[in-house]
Amino acid sequence: MQQENIVRKTTKLAFAFIALAGAIGTAAYADESSRGDGRDGMTMRLNKVMKDSNGTITFDQFSDAMDSRLKKMVADNGGKLTVEQLADALEKARFEQMAKRIIARYDAKGDGTLTADDITAREKKVFAMLDRNNDGKIEKSELPGRIGQHGQGGGSDNDDDSSMQ
Repeated sequence: MQQENIVRKTTKLAFAFIALAGAIGTAAYADESSRGDGRDGMTMRLNKVMKDSNGTITFDQFSDAMDSRLKKMVADNGGKLTVEQLADALEKARFEQMAKRIIARYDAKGDGTLTADDITAREKKVFAMLDRNNDGKIEKSELPGRIGQHGQGGGSDNDDDSSMQ
């Protein structure tokens, strides 16, 4: 009976750890999987461990396969991680991911930096794509559906569209 309780407790802890790792992985490290939910990366790591260990995984193997970044964050903060510290780390990771995507989208030279020339080059490219009749002006009818719809944002045709710069 005591052995059964230990197994149940260990199983519950393992599932709790999976849920926690998945939640942290989803929010902070969405780049690990194409779906952005962190599950593919975890599944790949667990499949590798299972393959390397003849189809079974011990808790120690499971723990080693999980993302160690959360454990490192706890260790780096004196063995405890507050909501504020975790939120700051998640926010930083999210904004770093956004910054990487923006740099990749605008960086014309591919050197990992963003310059005013890169921004202008990107704007010219997008403008040219929107100016379908090549008259040097974008008319409302040339805007993509969501942007060019009447009453966008609760306004009317007479509203100033300066927010679309």
